[in-house]
Amino acid sequence: MNSEIVAGLDFFERDKGIKREVLLEAMNTALLTAARKAVGPARDLRVEFDEKSGSFKTVAKLIVVEKVSNKHDEISLTEALKVNPAAQIGEEIDVPVTPKDFGRIAAQTARQAMMQRIRQAEREMIYEEFKDRAGEIVTGTVRRFDRSDVVVDLGKFEGIMPNRERVATEEYAVGDRVRAYVVAVENGMRGPEIILSRSHPNFVRRLFETEVAEIADGTVEIKGIAREAGHRTKIAVWSANEKVDPVGACVGMRGARVKNIVRELNNEKVDIIRWSQDIKELVMEALKPAKIKSLTLEPDRKNVSIKVEDDQLSLAIGKRGQNARLTSRLCGWDISIEKDESVREAFEQNVEKGVTALAKSLEVSEEVARRLTEAGMVSADVIGTAEASDISDAIGCDSVLAEQIFEAAQRAIARATA
Repeated sequence: MNSEIVAGLDFFERDKGIKREVLLEAMNTALLTAARKAVGPARDLRVEFDEKSGSFKTVAKLIVVEKVSNKHDEISLTEALKVNPAAQIGEEIDVPVTPKDFGRIAAQTARQAMMQRIRQAEREMIYEEFKDRAGEIVTGTVRRFDRSDVVVDLGKFEGIMPNRERVATEEYAVGDRVRAYVVAVENGMRGPEIILSRSHPNFVRRLFETEVAEIADGTVEIKGIAREAGHRTKIAVWSANEKVDPVGACVGMRGARVKNIVRELNNEKVDIIRWSQDIKELVMEALKPAKIKSLTLEPDRKNVSIKVEDDQLSLAIGKRGQNARLTSRLCGWDISIEKDESVREAFEQNVEKGVTALAKSLEVSEEVARRLTEAGMVSADVIGTAEASDISDAIGCDSVLAEQIFEAAQRAIARATA
C-alpha cells in the first residue's frame, strides 16, 4: 500500500504539474494530525516518511528524567538508554512513538491529503491561468448541464455559462463546440469559477476585433455596442483616417467579414453604423433604413423627438420597439418616435377653409357645406352639374333643400362668369 503512495507522488508530480515538495508538505500536515489523534499530545511530535520504502513513523522529542511525571513530555533514563545508549538526564532525544496499525491509517490519510491538495492546486492553477484572461474569447465543449447553467470543458479546466449569460434563442447539447466570452474569473468559496457568456455585448466586440484587422490594429474604433442577444445588435464604428471607410472595413469584401460574425451569432441581425459626434447624424444613421421627417433635440433631458411618415413608423420603431430601444442604448439618449401629423393637419385646415367658402357661396350652414364636401361636392361648379335628386341622395336632405342648393350653385356659377 505504501508503494502506491510513492507511485502517486510520482504520477501527480509528472502529470498534474504539482511540485513534489507541495504534495509532501500537504501529506505531512495531514499525517501529523492523524498521529496526534493516535498518539496523543506528545512533545514536538512529527511524522517521518521514507520516500524510497514508502514507510511512515512518528517521532517525539522527549526530555530524559529520573522519574517520569508527564508521560507526554518525558522519558525515564532507563527507557531512554534503550533508544540512545548515550542519553543523559536533562537531554532531549528523539523517541519513536509509532502506534500500532499506524501504517494503514497513515497511507489512507496520505492519499486523502494528496487528493485534497491536488484539488486545491488545480483551483489555484485555474485562477492563475485565467485571472488575466477575463475579456477574451475561449473555445470549449459542452460537458453537462447544471440545472439551466451550461458547464463547458475548456481542456484542463471547466467554465460555467450561467442561464443569465445564455442566448435565449440558442440550444446546446452535450458535445457541442462553443465559443464564449470570459466575463470574469471569480475566486469564491467553492474555488475559482470561470464565468462564460454568449449574450454579453463584448462578445460581439471581441468577434469584430478578431475578424476585422483594422479594428485589431486601431485604425477603426468601436465607439458603442447595443445588443439584444439572439435578435439584433447595433455597433457604431469610426476611423480617424479619412481614407478608411469604417463601415466597409467591418462588412468586408462582399460582406465576408460580417457574415462570419453573423454565422457565429447564429444569424443574429447585426447593424453596422458610422459613428458621429453629432447626435442628430448618429440617430439618423442608427434608425436606417427608416426615413426621418423631422428630429428635435432636448439636451437638458437628453431626449430626441422624431417624426416619421405613417409608412415609416413601424420600420423606425422596429419589431416590439427593438430598433428604437437599441438606438437609444447606442446613443445614450431617450428616443421618442411618432407619426408626423403635419400633412394631415394641413389637409384638415384646407378642408375647413373649403367648407367655409362653400357655405358662404351657397348661402347654407357650415354643417350642410361639410356634408356636401364629404360627398365630393366641393364646389359650386360640381354641384351645378348635378341634379337636385343627386344632391338629396348625397347628403340625405329633402328635395326642397336640395333644390335650393342647386339654384344657389347656379347663381354662384353665373356670378363667376359674369
